[in-house]
Amino acid sequence: MKNKVLYWIPRILGILAILFMMMFSFDVFGGNEPLSRQLLGFLMHNIPAMILLVILIVAWRYENIGGILFVLVAVYGCIRFRAFAGNPGSLLVMAPFFLTGILFLVHYYLAQASARKS
Repeated sequence: MKNKVLYWIPRILGILAILFMMMFSFDVFGGNEPLSRQLLGFLMHNIPAMILLVILIVAWRYENIGGILFVLVAVYGCIRFRAFAGNPGSLLVMAPFFLTGILFLVHYYLAQASARKS
């Protein structure tokens, strides 16, 4: 039972974090631009979320690779948005991705350890 919970928590957290990022792209709607430009802006704003979705799909199958990718994305995001040099708000955005990666890795190594015991 405990292993099933640890199996689902990083997946659900990853989905929720990606949806949270996608929520910020809705600000393109509501201006005076034509619909085609608004849709293009919406697509452009969602490129990072789509990359994260691909990483989540990889992590769903290969937990160790996906976990490492999520951690690397979180570290890159913290560096890119200067989280450690006066922008602590970006830590709040990147923390779920870091936690998701760690949880994928923890589940992977616990599953490997239990498979060796059997």
